Amino acid sequence: MCRQLTGGAASCAGWVGIIVATATSDWVRTCDYALATCVRMDELGTRGLWAECVISPALYHCVALSQLLSLPAYVQTSRALMICACLLGLPAMLLVLMSMPCVRLQNDTASIKQRRACVGGVLFILMALCGVVSTVWFPVGAHREEGLMSFGFSLYAGWVGAGLCLLGGAAILFCRGVDPGYPSRDDRFYYSRQGATATPPDAHANHAKSERV
Repeated sequence: MCRQLTGGAASCAGWVGIIVATATSDWVRTCDYALATCVRMDELGTRGLWAECVISPALYHCVALSQLLSLPAYVQTSRALMICACLLGLPAMLLVLMSMPCVRLQNDTASIKQRRACVGGVLFILMALCGVVSTVWFPVGAHREEGLMSFGFSLYAGWVGAGLCLLGGAAILFCRGVDPGYPSRDDRFYYSRQGATATPPDAHANHAKSERV
């Protein structure tokens, strides 16, 4: 149970990191001039999934990347993967929460809870894979297109989120703990049969008692 709780908490934090990385535009920082010129002018460009921005001491201007068909393939693919990762987080989190031993549903058994936890762990691992592919492919594509100066905050958030989802999903998937106080349906049937079965009285002992009287 402790491993399952730890995996669920880590996966939830990783999901938040992936959402932050998807929503912000500071993935990579580029420069239209030489590195020394950009440092001297203190003017950098940032690029994300949804916008390109110019950052300087007196200016912060962003242009939305709304021309879907004209965008490079790495931007479109990274968008799709990050959106899928964000959407997979909701059913994964619900499945993990419903598999906790403290949550009791009608006609619930330990095997059903275990299956829910396994499916939730697989979904978190898929989220991590989507995040890793997206956050690795995007800076490589940006570097090939116009040169890459440094990584941005959003990219670090995506890496941390993907790593937490991977660790949390693996912890949930390989957690094999069973709640000892929550027997399965077969065990409950066996216990009820045992409780309902009464030991018949010994006829020979009763006959001996009657003779003594």
